[in-house]
Amino acid sequence: QVQLVESGGGLVQPGGSLRLSCTASGLTLDVNAVAWFRQAPGKKREVVSCISSRDGGTYYADTVKGRFAASRGNAKNTLYLQMNLLKPEDTAVYYCATDVGPGGAYYWCSGTTEPSDFDTWGQGTQVTVSS
Repeated sequence: QVQLVESGGGLVQPGGSLRLSCTASGLTLDVNAVAWFRQAPGKKREVVSCISSRDGGTYYADTVKGRFAASRGNAKNTLYLQMNLLKPEDTAVYYCATDVGPGGAYYWCSGTTEPSDFDTWGQGTQVTVSS
Protein backbone atom coordinates (compact mmCIF):
# COMPACT_ATOMS: atom_id res chain seq x y z
CA GLN A 1 0.00 0.00 0.00
CA VAL A 2 1.38 3.37 -1.06
CA GLN A 3 1.13 5.97 1.67
CA LEU A 4 2.58 9.33 2.70
CA VAL A 5 2.33 10.54 6.28
CA GLU A 6 3.21 14.05 7.39
CA SER A 7 4.21 14.99 10.93
CA GLY A 8 5.75 17.88 12.83
CA GLY A 9 3.00 20.46 12.59
CA GLY A 10 1.75 22.44 15.55
CA LEU A 11 1.31 25.86 17.11
CA VAL A 12 4.28 28.23 16.99
CA GLN A 13 4.77 31.91 17.69
CA PRO A 14 5.67 34.33 14.91
CA GLY A 15 9.38 34.17 14.22
CA GLY A 16 9.59 30.57 15.37
CA SER A 17 10.57 27.42 13.52
CA LEU A 18 9.09 24.04 12.73
CA ARG A 19 10.38 21.03 10.85
CA LEU A 20 7.86 18.96 8.95
CA SER A 21 8.55 15.38 8.00
CA CYS A 22 6.98 13.21 5.33
CA THR A 23 7.44 9.47 5.61
CA ALA A 24 6.57 7.15 2.75
CA SER A 25 5.60 3.51 2.82
CA GLY A 26 5.29 1.33 -0.24
CA LEU A 27 7.42 3.71 -2.27
CA THR A 28 10.63 5.71 -2.08
CA LEU A 29 11.11 9.48 -2.30
CA ASP A 30 14.67 9.54 -3.59
CA VAL A 31 14.15 9.85 -7.36
CA ASN A 32 10.76 11.19 -8.38
CA ALA A 33 9.75 14.79 -7.90
CA VAL A 34 8.41 15.56 -4.43
CA ALA A 35 6.65 18.66 -3.20
CA TRP A 36 5.20 20.44 -0.22
CA PHE A 37 1.88 22.21 -0.68
CA ARG A 38 -0.26 24.13 1.75
CA GLN A 39 -3.87 25.14 1.94
CA ALA A 40 -5.30 27.84 4.17
CA PRO A 41 -9.05 28.05 4.91
CA GLY A 42 -10.92 29.44 1.91
CA LYS A 43 -7.85 29.43 -0.30
CA LYS A 44 -6.53 27.25 -3.09
CA ARG A 45 -3.87 24.65 -2.43
CA GLU A 46 -0.54 26.19 -3.37
CA VAL A 47 2.97 24.87 -3.85
CA VAL A 48 5.43 25.83 -1.15
CA SER A 49 8.47 23.93 -2.35
CA CYS A 50 9.18 21.30 -4.96
CA ILE A 51 12.27 19.16 -5.50
CA SER A 52 12.65 18.14 -9.12
CA SER A 53 13.24 14.56 -10.10
CA ARG A 54 16.79 13.22 -9.88
CA ASP A 55 17.59 16.26 -7.69
CA GLY A 56 17.40 18.56 -10.67
CA GLY A 57 16.75 21.59 -8.52
CA THR A 58 14.41 22.92 -5.87
CA TYR A 59 11.68 25.49 -6.40
CA TYR A 60 10.39 27.75 -3.65
CA ALA A 61 7.39 30.01 -3.73
CA ASP A 62 8.36 33.66 -3.39
CA THR A 63 6.42 33.86 -0.13
CA VAL A 64 8.74 31.35 1.57
CA LYS A 65 12.02 31.83 -0.26
CA GLY A 66 14.87 32.38 2.17
CA ARG A 67 12.83 31.06 5.13
CA PHE A 68 11.94 27.48 4.16
CA ALA A 69 14.20 24.65 3.05
CA ALA A 70 13.07 21.34 1.60
CA SER A 71 15.27 18.28 1.51
CA ARG A 72 15.18 14.57 0.90
CA GLY A 73 16.22 12.52 3.90
CA ASN A 74 19.15 10.14 3.96
CA ALA A 75 16.62 7.37 4.25
CA LYS A 76 15.05 6.95 0.84
CA ASN A 77 11.52 7.25 2.18
CA THR A 78 11.69 10.64 3.92
CA LEU A 79 11.20 14.26 2.97
CA TYR A 80 11.60 17.33 5.18
CA LEU A 81 10.53 20.95 5.22
CA GLN A 82 12.45 23.21 7.59
CA MET A 83 10.42 26.35 8.22
CA ASN A 84 12.08 29.34 9.88
CA LEU A 85 10.94 32.88 10.64
CA LEU A 86 7.34 31.75 10.51
CA LYS A 87 4.63 34.32 9.93
CA PRO A 88 0.89 34.22 10.71
CA GLU A 89 0.23 34.01 6.97
CA ASP A 90 2.07 30.67 6.92
CA THR A 91 -0.84 29.17 8.85
CA ALA A 92 -2.28 26.32 6.78
CA VAL A 93 -2.53 22.58 6.41
CA TYR A 94 0.71 21.36 4.85
CA TYR A 95 0.79 18.36 2.52
CA CYS A 96 3.60 16.37 0.96
CA ALA A 97 3.07 14.89 -2.46
CA THR A 98 4.79 12.91 -5.17
CA ASP A 99 4.03 11.44 -8.56
CA VAL A 100 4.61 7.71 -8.58
CA GLY A 101 3.93 7.43 -12.31
CA PRO A 102 6.61 7.47 -15.03
CA GLY A 103 6.24 11.23 -15.38
CA GLY A 104 7.36 11.76 -11.83
CA ALA A 105 10.86 10.60 -12.69
CA TYR A 106 11.21 13.36 -15.31
CA TYR A 107 9.48 16.30 -13.66
CA TRP A 108 10.99 19.76 -13.42
CA CYS A 109 9.51 21.94 -10.68
CA SER A 110 8.71 25.54 -11.45
CA GLY A 111 6.28 28.34 -10.74
CA THR A 112 3.69 26.49 -12.83
CA THR A 113 3.75 23.42 -10.58
CA GLU A 114 0.17 22.49 -9.75
CA PRO A 115 -1.46 20.01 -7.34
CA SER A 116 -2.76 18.08 -10.35
CA ASP A 117 0.83 17.26 -11.30
CA PHE A 118 1.04 14.88 -8.31
CA ASP A 119 -0.93 11.70 -7.77
CA THR A 120 0.04 10.64 -4.26
CA TRP A 121 -0.69 12.75 -1.19
CA GLY A 122 -0.41 12.65 2.55
CA GLN A 123 -3.29 13.52 4.86
CA GLY A 124 -1.79 16.87 5.86
CA THR A 125 -0.48 18.40 9.07
CA GLN A 126 -1.75 21.64 10.58
CA VAL A 127 0.68 24.52 11.09
CA THR A 128 -0.61 27.47 13.09
CA VAL A 129 1.48 30.59 13.59
CA SER A 130 0.02 32.79 16.27
CA SER A 131 0.99 34.69 19.39
